[in-house]
Amino acid sequence: MAVPFIDIKRFEPGFLDTWNEKVKSMSENAQFIGGNEVTDLETNLASWAETKYAIGCANGTDALQLALRAVGVGRGDKVLLPDSTFWATFEAVVNVGGDPYTIDTNPVDLQMDFQVFQEAVEKVKPKAALVVHLYGWGTSKIEELRKFCKEKNVALIEDGAQCFGVKHNGKSLYKDALISTTSFYPAKVLGAAGDGGAVFTNDEELSVVTRRLVNHGRTSHYEHGLVGWNSRLDSLQAAFLNLSLKHLQKRIESRKSSQNIYYKELPGLGIGVIQPPKGYDENGYCNVTLVEPEIRPKIEAVLKEKGIGFGNIYPGAMSDQPGAKPYLIERFGKDGNARRISKSVLNFPLFAYMTSSEMDEVLSAIKAYNASK
Repeated sequence: MAVPFIDIKRFEPGFLDTWNEKVKSMSENAQFIGGNEVTDLETNLASWAETKYAIGCANGTDALQLALRAVGVGRGDKVLLPDSTFWATFEAVVNVGGDPYTIDTNPVDLQMDFQVFQEAVEKVKPKAALVVHLYGWGTSKIEELRKFCKEKNVALIEDGAQCFGVKHNGKSLYKDALISTTSFYPAKVLGAAGDGGAVFTNDEELSVVTRRLVNHGRTSHYEHGLVGWNSRLDSLQAAFLNLSLKHLQKRIESRKSSQNIYYKELPGLGIGVIQPPKGYDENGYCNVTLVEPEIRPKIEAVLKEKGIGFGNIYPGAMSDQPGAKPYLIERFGKDGNARRISKSVLNFPLFAYMTSSEMDEVLSAIKAYNASK
């Protein structure tokens, strides 16, 4: 039995019928931009995130750029960000005119190294920083990070593209952030039927600026107080997300159920599985294991032979990307953890409503690798 790395076509009974009827109704009434679906979604998102404000936008990359612009990052401003992340985090800093500095990775929680970050702040004196909540959890130092940034007057933007539905010490990870973002790319835990994103904050001024930037900097229909761009979330995407939110808790529970099987079974098969730091209730976004770089291709070869999907999230450090070279100012961290981890990380299939037979196939493939050694 072939098992995909991720399957985004598994919907609850009746979901597609409801969605098709919604599309028909909205199309008949030309409900394509704005309207109740968008305002309802923002209310629903704020409730899930436990924040005062949620502003929908066109995609997760725009959400980062909106957050950076909202806190005042512009041409020549210094911004710190993790060396382990998706390219959009680095790209967003460059796109708003900022100067990026990367911070190495902590080898225990696989998040941005707080000690290296502190050293970089003292040296660089940045305007802002980005922390990325990778893998469906976040850094073990989140509270210390927020406190430190506040003391040092560094605007902290939290890239939460992978952590929708994650809780830390019993509350939404977004709740206490100055400003945070998410992505609704279809493969996310809460995915749209296309691109989409959102910005979260409890700060009224930041929410007002963000909402203006989303829609050409408008203060009224033909008055523009800021130079923004068109990053409106379209109504059909909002409708799909509103429908999905009704089922999201079950989807998360399904993901976590499969994740827990990995936690239980993989160590006995010689695979080093990474678990969230203490205090985190994860969302089951992805399975994270570390294997020796020379062994990883051999495991992948067996997975390919058996038709088992896999991923490497992420296969390289930001500071090593060809596109980073013209813009990267400095890389902080002497240990090269981001590079090392990128050569070791291996992700097995994980998605909502994964069957027990599919899980058995994955574990069987790993056992087959062990038998072949």
